[in-house]
Amino acid sequence: GVIGLTTAVVLQRDGHRVQVIAAERGERTTSAAAAALWYPFRASPPERVNAWSQRTLDELTRIAREHPEAGVDLVTCLEAADETRLPWWAPCAPDLSIDAGPHPLGAPHSFRFTAPRVEPSLHLPWLESRLERPVRVERVRSLAAVEGDCVVNCTGLGARALTGDTELRALYGQVAITEPGEIPPDVALGDERNESSLMYVIPRRREIVIGGCVVPSADDRSLAPDPELTDAMLQRVRAAGLGPGRLIRARAGLRPYRNTVRLEREGRVIHNYGHGGAGYTLAWGCADEVRAMLRHVDASTRCCV
Repeated sequence: GVIGLTTAVVLQRDGHRVQVIAAERGERTTSAAAAALWYPFRASPPERVNAWSQRTLDELTRIAREHPEAGVDLVTCLEAADETRLPWWAPCAPDLSIDAGPHPLGAPHSFRFTAPRVEPSLHLPWLESRLERPVRVERVRSLAAVEGDCVVNCTGLGARALTGDTELRALYGQVAITEPGEIPPDVALGDERNESSLMYVIPRRREIVIGGCVVPSADDRSLAPDPELTDAMLQRVRAAGLGPGRLIRARAGLRPYRNTVRLEREGRVIHNYGHGGAGYTLAWGCADEVRAMLRHVDASTRCCV
């Protein structure tokens, strides 16, 4: 996914010999189903998340400017707010401001900011293309059995079986992808004031991403999208006065959620998982911290991610 690939790119850039091992690639990963807008959604602890988010914002902004083929650009975002007090993540959004007028999704106020939006179908292959060695598709059963001087554990939900981490749990998410219809192409809308009615509308180049939901689930929950949930999401958007186009497809995934992201070293293993729904928001910042943990190690270290 985006966490592992980004970490691998950063370590390789630093001179390490990197091999990515993944159970799935591309469209079969949770990252492929993500809305993929920069936004610190359900991530903790706040101080570290702000630092990681700021670093990722800076890097994705650079990528948008220098690598148009990477599937990243910038969009104006309006996040629904009941009050005008700045959110906890304000320090990592330098142009954040408060709009006192009503939000398009029904709130009395809006937080306005500029954020990178990512198209996973372009960005994940772009990250892979930066690697010197092709991704090895293989299911890891034991971290101890992985070869390499250093192992970076970016296995998401798989980390529970590999580490026995009981804090890690799955949060089901689903999105509907539609044609643009009458939805403005240049503003992303979000409303997470009530988790039971979470809503976001994110325009991409040729489609609109509409979400969403946060449902605690079993790790083996089916990823076949729920048609009733898709209909409910589309109805909420229509009720807000927005006109989505024809439904193209629905996607679902299981977010690897933890009360706090686990980013720490344990012997030759560095754990980097539990990012919940904020993988694209934290990826570059977390990857930089992994790199810093290896700063006293020979640059030619063999790293498996």
